[in-house]
Amino acid sequence: MTEAVNRTLDAVGPRLKQLRLRREVTLADLAAETGISISTLSRLESGLRRPTLEQLLPLAGAYGVTLDELVDAPPTGNPRINLRPIACGDGMVILPLTRRPGGIQAYKFVLPAGRDDQVPDLRTHEGYDWAYVLNGRLRLVLGDHDLVLEPGEAAEFDTRTPHWFGATSAGPVEFLSLIGKQGERVHVRAAPRRTPAAT
Repeated sequence: MTEAVNRTLDAVGPRLKQLRLRREVTLADLAAETGISISTLSRLESGLRRPTLEQLLPLAGAYGVTLDELVDAPPTGNPRINLRPIACGDGMVILPLTRRPGGIQAYKFVLPAGRDDQVPDLRTHEGYDWAYVLNGRLRLVLGDHDLVLEPGEAAEFDTRTPHWFGATSAGPVEFLSLIGKQGERVHVRAAPRRTPAAT
């Protein structure tokens, strides 16, 4: 096997453990779902055993990811259709939806369930943000405002205003975010207002 393949296989264990912990699944639960013994799952996660295809297929199904995502395979083919998620240490996953330099950038965020008493760490940066909630409830702290956005609701703001995003204890949240440079805003085109018919 090549060195690149060895590196890829060596990285599978930590990825498996990260996926399991992020989903708050026990080894016993995963064993029951996949048919793989607890001891084998433990050895796979610790890197003491390399996974086989017969083990990776049920694990990918249990986690709802592709085999490429499970083993973090290098991208192939047209990169415009191979936008890979970025897993963050706090359980957040970011999926870039655009790759072009400059202009407005689009992202999908998936945040794990949060705590309603969490003290937000407000941040500022140059730019303008537009957020749209797909699923779940998004807590948005914007300056002095503490808002909860429901699916179908959106917010837009200057990112120089101190802000913070998070999920509530009700569960995870998915939202889209369009981020542009300072002064660049999303333009909404609407149909012209109809004038009442003459009587």
